[in-house]
Amino acid sequence: CIVTITYFCFLNRETDTQLSSDTDLEDPDVKNAKLGKGKGGRKGKKAPGEKGKGGGAKGTGLGGVNGHHQENGMESMTLFEVVKMGKSATQSIVDDWIESYKSDRDIALLDLINFFIQCSGCKGAVSAEMFRHMQNSEIIRKMTEEFDEDSGDYPLTMAGPLWKKFKSSFCEFIGVLVRQCQYSIIYDEYMMDTVISLLTGLSDSQVRAFRHTSTLAAMKLMTALVNVALNLSINMDNTQRQYEAERNKVMAKRANDRLELLLQKRKELQENQDEIENMMNAIFKGVFVHRYRDAIAEVRAICIEEIGVWMKMYSDAFLNDSYLKYVGWTMHDKQGEVRLRCLTALQGLYYNRELNTRLELFTSRFKDRIVSMALDKEYDVAVQAIKLLTLVLISSDEVLTAEDCESVYHLVYSAHRPVAVAAGEFLYKKLFSHRGPEEEGMPRRGRQSLNGNLIKTTVFFFLESELHEHGAYLVDSLWECAGELLKDWESMISLLLDEPMPGEEALTDHQETALIEIMLCAIRQACECHPPVGRGTGKRVLTAKEKKTQLDDRTRITEIFAVALPLLLAKYSVDAEKVTNLLQLPQFFDLEIYTTGRLEKHLESLLRQIREVVEKHTETDVLEACSMTYHALCNEEFTIFNRVDIARSQLLDELVDKFNRLLEDFLLEGEEPDEDDAYQVLSTLKRITAFHNAHDLSKWDLFTSNYKLLNTGLQNGDMPEQIVIHAMQCTHYIILWHLAKVSEGSSTKVHTLLKQMRAFCLMCQRYLTSVNTTVKEQAFTILCDALMIFSHQIVSSGREQLEALIYTPDSPLQAELLNFILDHVFIDQDDDNNSTGQTQPNDIIKETMSKTRQIDKIQCAKTLILSLQQLFNEMLSDLGCNFDRSSSSFCGIKELARRFSLTFGLDQLKTREAIAMLHKDGIEFAFKEPSPQGEGNPPLNLVFLDILSEFSSKLLRQDKKTVHLYLERFMTFQMALQREDCWLPLISYRNSLQAGGDDDTMSVISGYSSRSSSIRTKKAKPASTGKRKLPEGEGPTPTEESSSCSTDAVWMNQEQNVQTPVMMPSPHLTSTVLRDPKKMRPEESYMGVYLPPQQHHHQTPMDYNTQVTWMLAQRQQAEARQQQQERASMQYAKMRSHMQNAIRRGSGLMEDDEEPIVEDVMMSSEDRLEDLNEGMDFDTMDIDLPPSKNRRERSELKPDYFDPSSIMDDSVGIGLLLRVQ
Repeated sequence: CIVTITYFCFLNRETDTQLSSDTDLEDPDVKNAKLGKGKGGRKGKKAPGEKGKGGGAKGTGLGGVNGHHQENGMESMTLFEVVKMGKSATQSIVDDWIESYKSDRDIALLDLINFFIQCSGCKGAVSAEMFRHMQNSEIIRKMTEEFDEDSGDYPLTMAGPLWKKFKSSFCEFIGVLVRQCQYSIIYDEYMMDTVISLLTGLSDSQVRAFRHTSTLAAMKLMTALVNVALNLSINMDNTQRQYEAERNKVMAKRANDRLELLLQKRKELQENQDEIENMMNAIFKGVFVHRYRDAIAEVRAICIEEIGVWMKMYSDAFLNDSYLKYVGWTMHDKQGEVRLRCLTALQGLYYNRELNTRLELFTSRFKDRIVSMALDKEYDVAVQAIKLLTLVLISSDEVLTAEDCESVYHLVYSAHRPVAVAAGEFLYKKLFSHRGPEEEGMPRRGRQSLNGNLIKTTVFFFLESELHEHGAYLVDSLWECAGELLKDWESMISLLLDEPMPGEEALTDHQETALIEIMLCAIRQACECHPPVGRGTGKRVLTAKEKKTQLDDRTRITEIFAVALPLLLAKYSVDAEKVTNLLQLPQFFDLEIYTTGRLEKHLESLLRQIREVVEKHTETDVLEACSMTYHALCNEEFTIFNRVDIARSQLLDELVDKFNRLLEDFLLEGEEPDEDDAYQVLSTLKRITAFHNAHDLSKWDLFTSNYKLLNTGLQNGDMPEQIVIHAMQCTHYIILWHLAKVSEGSSTKVHTLLKQMRAFCLMCQRYLTSVNTTVKEQAFTILCDALMIFSHQIVSSGREQLEALIYTPDSPLQAELLNFILDHVFIDQDDDNNSTGQTQPNDIIKETMSKTRQIDKIQCAKTLILSLQQLFNEMLSDLGCNFDRSSSSFCGIKELARRFSLTFGLDQLKTREAIAMLHKDGIEFAFKEPSPQGEGNPPLNLVFLDILSEFSSKLLRQDKKTVHLYLERFMTFQMALQREDCWLPLISYRNSLQAGGDDDTMSVISGYSSRSSSIRTKKAKPASTGKRKLPEGEGPTPTEESSSCSTDAVWMNQEQNVQTPVMMPSPHLTSTVLRDPKKMRPEESYMGVYLPPQQHHHQTPMDYNTQVTWMLAQRQQAEARQQQQERASMQYAKMRSHMQNAIRRGSGLMEDDEEPIVEDVMMSSEDRLEDLNEGMDFDTMDIDLPPSKNRRERSELKPDYFDPSSIMDDSVGIGLLLRVQ
């Protein structure tokens, strides 16, 4: 606004004044001349032969041949170095450059050109001679030759604190440059023409660094120009209003001079706006329409991010379907980074409700895609997709269907917390944020409050989701957006205890159970302040504010539930599930409040209720909850300890006395115990076992009675299994409590503990032969725990006094444990139909492999290759060394190797060392044994290389070369020349290490290999892809024909001469998991989940003469490519002149060119995007800044630009363009 006011004040002045420092520092004479010029009065661009003449003094300001900057003693520094260091203010750097440009614009522009070249990481520099006499295409080719191909890094990708700030400094420099030059220099038809032409040429380069850097620069330049255009539009509206106000005055008060000045100002603003439109058209058509589908994900992401900025910044001009379609198409990108930028760009648009009407068509077309992206395999993308759906929901309730909402609802149970939190916010906005007028006067707390109704809604949703065991995950998902609701424990208690009002529907039993579970989860979340298991990497450090909130919540919970909990236990004492959850609440109490708040009578009531629950229930969960409650209340730090300890001791005394009395009668000889006696013993033993888990009952000497019970069960064989199981568990607890005392230095004798432990282990070993499966499982589990506890690790951490307790299993025990595993774990599915507790062996093996890989990836890889070697040796011993490689045994080993390879996942960097070590061991094994048939024959284990080749795809490209070099150490010269069938494993393995071309994501140069692959895939595409066919009598232009012929010639040479085997490409997976088939895009109906297969020719091994022929053919190909590049450079020079003329005459860039001069470096033609955008490169709308804000009233903008048929058919695209124009 300040810049605009300054500009208007300057125009209204009659005397010449200089502009302030926030303009482009233009001389008053130049400004006055500009104000007085007519339509053709603009200063034209110099002819090429006039460059460098009459430019003023050289070497001033940012002078020097390569833009040397002099400020704060930093002499002889280029513009790139100054921006990279970031020590100078960007505006001062730009101001110095503007002064240099005013002195000699050729030298200043040369500085700017070299700035972009050096920002790309190129070591070369453009000289003044090159700038005057060479076209941009020639300059770019020269810089490409001087580029360092060995390094894959360039400033935008380099690591380190200096380079992290470079990108922001680079973008800021471009924005400030345009802002400081926005009043005159950008309209001189020289600077912007040259910069746009250079960046357009660099963005078409095969060099990744040039393409990435220039695209970023062009997009930031476009953003700055959009801002200038927006300011011009505001200025034109203001000028128009001033003009209308002055014209509407009566004749006596009307100032004709002012009207004339306003008309002249409006005319100049209109001319400036036209030029800005031409510049933006040049950048949009010359850079964006090609690079938004570049082969590099970073480049595509830049384009999508910036177009989102344009649509948000200048919505009147850019927020229409012609530009939204690019974002919609790119939401199908195979890289998560690009899909993420699409969603963040759309969030900025949907956040502004004033723009919602312009997004209606886009929403209807791409809503299903956005909904499916909530299940994206990239969690960051899924989170942003859910947030975007939340904005869509806020903008209109009618857009998302019930099915769309339900697909997001279930994500509140996701294990990934950001996804769950985003889904929780969506759920809250959908179900809880709508309040009717009748709800405004409701009380804040209680059964009849607004929160009471919302709590009921939460319970209903929880029950309908049918995932009742995941209440903690639901609470955690809603905690950030509905924390106040979940902390309204008064309303929850009121819903549980108070009687319903007349006409109010009471909660059912299931609903009350769900409400108690949600209440418990909310209390746990408030007191522990960390997400449930599986949703966090560990406890984080709480801030001071969070700690205070935690203490306040805990105090409030204690005050409320110390009174309410006994009442709740009394009401639900017979319901095991409700009581189990309610008894967990005291664990979160601040026990000091019982004393400070004078709540002792409520404590007595609670202890009575717990005792009654113990007497009424025999369920293990309920009894363990009672035991943990006593443990929580028996804290010696609080004054209530004595009162709780007395109540606990009384209860345990009664239980132990009852158990000993019942056991004596139960084990009387000569009498068979009836069911009632067995039930009494079992129920009492269950209670004692549950309490022994958390409390030390050593003083009651329960080992003797339990051991006697177990021994009697072995002798008679008719002991109920549940009694045996709980007796084992109780005895196990007894031994563990004795061990804890011995470890603490108690007076308990080690000898006594050792005697009890060995006697109990022997007892469990004898129970391994029991006929009852459940008893055997319990004995096996306890034995494994005991062997782990009393292993050699027991003496660690300075506990040498426990060395006598080390227990090593003897051979019979090991054999019995192994037999149990073979008989009950690793069994066939058909043999275990009646067993419900068995774990599948495959899952056990997979989990074991996963854990071993987490512990040590290299040792895990060595284990896998060793297992394959053992299977291979067994096969050799069975079939002999002359076995058939098509035999089932060998194919089975190879299939196992393939499955082993899949377990390493897709992240090759994480498994790099492990895979390399696996290949090393495999190569050594293959050449370890010489041939039994004598010298000249393949080694005995050479066929193992055929198995090892299954892991070649997991090697990085550079590691393949290293492994190949290691393989050549074992090979002789004669081996390399062998071509017999017996040497095929070696040939196949070598080819697997040599397959795979340069990847543009790994190299700074995306060379001609990518172009040839792109051509190959295009040739393999079926003719029914919807491409436009030329009518009869028409044909390609001479330029197209020559380009096509040369391309076909190169491809034919490749078909005829290339004999190196090429690995089959793996199919591209879709970017979203769990995609609903009925929601697939129409163009995906023929593409399917995988792309169409390509034809590959099986090549025969090459002999020496074939290799020589192949090398000569490669040389011919290189010469043909060089000639093609020279022709492309000549055509590119023509394109540059076309662009300059296009900018001056106001037409769009490259409208006369039907095909790109240099083939675009786009994503492979296999990719969905190229098929989507076929024929849409140049059939794009010119950027037409709107004369009025009511742009959508034009009926010709109504057609659906997202119609797949129009995307696939060029003729439809052209028809739409003609209708719009």
